[in-house]
Amino acid sequence: MPSTSIGGISKAAHWALFAGTILLGACATVDFDHPKLETRALNGTSDTYLAKGIGPLVAQHPGRSGFYLQSDGIDALAARFVMAHRAEESIDAQYYLITGDMAGYLFIGSLLQAADRGVRVRLLLDDIQTQGYDAGMAALDSHPNFEVRIFNPWATRSFRVADLFQFNRINRRMHNKSFTADNQITIIGGRNIADEYFGANKVVNFGDVDVLSIGPVVQEVSTMFDSYWNSRYAAPVAAFAKMPDDPAVALEQLRARIDEILAEARQSQYGEAVTADINRYLDTGGDLFTWAPYTLAYDSPDKADSKLAKGAENITTALAEVVAGANEELIVISPYFVPRKSGVEYFQSLIDRGLRVTVITNSLAANNHGIVHSGYMGSRKALLRMGVELYEVKVTAMPKGIERGGSGASLATLHTKAFLVDRKHLFVGSFNWDPRSVDINTELGVVIESKEMSETTGKLLDESLPDKTYQVVLDENGRLRWIDDSGEESVILTKEPDTTWWRRVKANLGRLLPIRGQL
Repeated sequence: MPSTSIGGISKAAHWALFAGTILLGACATVDFDHPKLETRALNGTSDTYLAKGIGPLVAQHPGRSGFYLQSDGIDALAARFVMAHRAEESIDAQYYLITGDMAGYLFIGSLLQAADRGVRVRLLLDDIQTQGYDAGMAALDSHPNFEVRIFNPWATRSFRVADLFQFNRINRRMHNKSFTADNQITIIGGRNIADEYFGANKVVNFGDVDVLSIGPVVQEVSTMFDSYWNSRYAAPVAAFAKMPDDPAVALEQLRARIDEILAEARQSQYGEAVTADINRYLDTGGDLFTWAPYTLAYDSPDKADSKLAKGAENITTALAEVVAGANEELIVISPYFVPRKSGVEYFQSLIDRGLRVTVITNSLAANNHGIVHSGYMGSRKALLRMGVELYEVKVTAMPKGIERGGSGASLATLHTKAFLVDRKHLFVGSFNWDPRSVDINTELGVVIESKEMSETTGKLLDESLPDKTYQVVLDENGRLRWIDDSGEESVILTKEPDTTWWRRVKANLGRLLPIRGQL
């Protein structure tokens, strides 16, 4: 009887090959001791173009920093391009992911152009989505003014499942997002670098928020960046990747691809919208910013080491202090919201103190990580019974600016990570209210002590909730119901809105998995 085969390989040989690959992955390592030069943010940038424009504004507001919220994705991408174009000495960029799409290529192109002008570029990426990018990263790193480091890289580059033997290490990711030019101006927030974060995806786009900042907070962001850049976990590309035979050729190929995408973008409606926002930034004066005290909060890079994580500085310390000072209200905006038993008890303690607590998160239809919704589903009834007001964002809630870029038919996902305390304190950053942000990934954010900015944000939320969300409630029999207030009359839905029966089944089955601590 002939043996069964898979693609011409016998089943036995197939599984032997698979097992061998896993075992090889178990032996693969990352050279975290690979030689690298310790570098720091450049402080001698007071004569740069950016410093000359920003310095007088900062001098008028001693002890405070200037903040501008970027809720429009096209606006947020344009700001990055302007910063890269105006930089004269340094660019420090730190991201969870950069993808190989239009936004990714154009962003890398802006950094490469700066490096060509003599600007020192330091790019620090998490390794979550770099598979297949090793040659490109090595090409960029070959530029004399462009250095790439990867945070906590996988040892096995092509077949990552083989690294599961190192799960305790690779499970810990750098989720921080920061972009700083000439140590004078910075952007931090929730956006990674991909089309969907900047209103450029034709299928789905993310509602997100960054904050453009100037003043003393910039130096603190630079100090944070340096701690990650010089940490043991930030590996040079040569420490783990197979290097191209000729990086110069690879770099020219990358340049050609960037030029091709740039030419296409310039002829598009989206490109016209970005250009318009770039010109607006170039004409904008200091009235763009709200000046306020602040607290920059972030995890130590040591959180990436399971042996050091428990004692490492944790962002939750500063955030808990802000929430502890609440007297009236807490509004949480978190796309991935997974309160475990201790989290539910925490919200009960806030309710017991007399706080009005509102949580805004993704509906099942809008959530791009269905398993995260599974982790959240079981807490809804307990939260509603105690008095938490719960809103789930609709999959049709188009983010701001989508129409300008020509992606008006796209679906939506909430990606904003923010919270408001008494409409006096506003947090913006990368931190989700879930176990992964608390215990596993590293995070970054800023608490802005501005009644003006907080009240404006709160008012915008109040106005948008009826159209963009479903309010989740319990009926008289304790069953979950979703209220749609977008029309002239309220509509009450009895199932997870905008979903198929199969998607609901999968979400409920996901609740059976013992993985809530990983979500």
